[in-house]
Amino acid sequence: MSEENTVTVELSKGEQSVVDAIEKLTVVEANNVAKYFEEKYGISAAAPVAVAAVGGAAGGDAPVAEEKSAFNVVLKDCGAQKIAVIKVVREATGLGLGEAKALAEGGGTIKENVKKEEAEEMKKKFEEAGATIELQ
Repeated sequence: MSEENTVTVELSKGEQSVVDAIEKLTVVEANNVAKYFEEKYGISAAAPVAVAAVGGAAGGDAPVAEEKSAFNVVLKDCGAQKIAVIKVVREATGLGLGEAKALAEGGGTIKENVKKEEAEEMKKKFEEAGATIELQ
């Protein structure tokens, strides 16, 4: 990314203190904050996806939906084999043992914007370990 496209945002002292506090959170805590804002205010940290309108000669035809190419891998339940799931979480995310354990026990987004093939492979590994995974 070139410096010409860089945008600098000036923050007030109050805004900077919020940013500083967020930067000190663990991945799991930051994920919980993001979920809270999504539920409470409809704010999403995910990049917006542009939907292109498909124009047809017939005009009355419904647009053809494009197949999704990037997915968020979300852990819904770790199941009975928690240790196996923690190992897969650590492998997929590179998190430390404590953070991986907290994510496995609490559930949440494992990885965001993953290519379809990688997401399916991750889902398979988690399901083999006994977890319930959802691709969003």
